[in-house]
Amino acid sequence: MVKSSQVSILGGLAAAIGASACCAGPLVLLLLGISGTWISYLTLLDPYRPIFIFVVVVLFGLAGWKTYRPLKECAEGELCASPKVRARRIVIFWSTALLAFLFVTSNYWIIWLI
Repeated sequence: MVKSSQVSILGGLAAAIGASACCAGPLVLLLLGISGTWISYLTLLDPYRPIFIFVVVVLFGLAGWKTYRPLKECAEGELCASPKVRARRIVIFWSTALLAFLFVTSNYWIIWLI
């Protein structure tokens, strides 16, 4: 159970980074001082944004389902039955979900940073 929720959170975060690669990627690279004509090739990822966003929603939905599942589904010795572990997983889930939301919506708010 632990591995599957971690995998879906990390996969969702990676898909969110992929969704923002077309828009935020070139700006971040330019702010870091990295330039070149190859940066314009990152805009080729723009048609794949809906696929990345779909993967983000599915993986974070799965992680949320595993995080908020009822305690009676956990066996007595499993970590998901511990309140401290459960509270920590909820914090990790919502912080990474917020980060993924910022990545996915970077297409709209990145304009204000330029």
